[in-house]
Amino acid sequence: MKAIAQDAYGTTDMLSYTDVPTPDAGQDGVLLRVRAAGVDPSVWHFMTGEPLVARLALGLRRPRERVRGWDVSGIVEAVGPRVTEFRPGDEVFGTVPGSFAEFACAPASKLQLKPVNLSFEQAAALPISGMTALNGLRDSGRIEAGQHVLIIGAAGGVGHLAVQLAKHYGAEVTGVCAGPAVEFVTDLGADHVIDYTARTLTGRYDLIFDMAGNRPLPLLRSLLTDAGTLVLGGGEGGGRFFGGLGRSMRAQLLSLLSRQRLRSLLSLPKPETLRALAELATAGALAPRVTLTYALAEAAVAIDDLAAGHARGKSVISVG
Repeated sequence: MKAIAQDAYGTTDMLSYTDVPTPDAGQDGVLLRVRAAGVDPSVWHFMTGEPLVARLALGLRRPRERVRGWDVSGIVEAVGPRVTEFRPGDEVFGTVPGSFAEFACAPASKLQLKPVNLSFEQAAALPISGMTALNGLRDSGRIEAGQHVLIIGAAGGVGHLAVQLAKHYGAEVTGVCAGPAVEFVTDLGADHVIDYTARTLTGRYDLIFDMAGNRPLPLLRSLLTDAGTLVLGGGEGGGRFFGGLGRSMRAQLLSLLSRQRLRSLLSLPKPETLRALAELATAGALAPRVTLTYALAEAAVAIDDLAAGHARGKSVISVG
């Protein structure tokens, strides 16, 4: 089968569109014919091996998983004899190592039936970004109806889903984005939009969800109410070793001395969270906006465009 493979950490120059063996479902797995694969910052981190501390999990010298990709949607091709949740022909979505390929294999617990009102491209755009948004607002942020919520990075892959979720939970939402994306964020349902290139951030908020990661903590805290909550979910700066983790660690320490809740977000894929996303999407409360679509052979271009900030909403690789 064709796939996007990588044998050494580095830039997209390390990626190759090549033939690799088709995976086997084994006893407990689900073999998918991939229809679409999401592109998000985790793909860049897996490719570069940065921050370097992440290589403890990804592989010290080279990527432990040779085929790139994580988010997936597709059609069940085969199931292992111990799998009872799915059968061939089912349309599913979820997370699987190696989704940038014609076929991919995942444990049944990593998949859910695809909501019928989502396309394969939309479903592939939902898992990682959707779980991050849901964990950030619902679990870390403890969002409540009537709160004033500020979402920084509101036009991004996670941020545009967070805007929709915050509105679903009954919050008054202010989105922060660059000028060209103001109409996009307004269309998502944001009550107010701040173009950060034209004006400074102002106001007082019960909850701030920061997916941009480049604003100093004192500024963000000045925008919080006295007992407000700041959730730090993004940030690619901070050096090659720790990346954006440094700012998050400082926030955790400051939180011990303040009434304000300062939280760093570590969102891990969980079956119950993916199930909640499927229910929200089925109910019409959540719909990924796919603005850029690429062929499998164009995966390197998709990752470079993502790193350059060219996409609003989500980018997806369409397979087959």
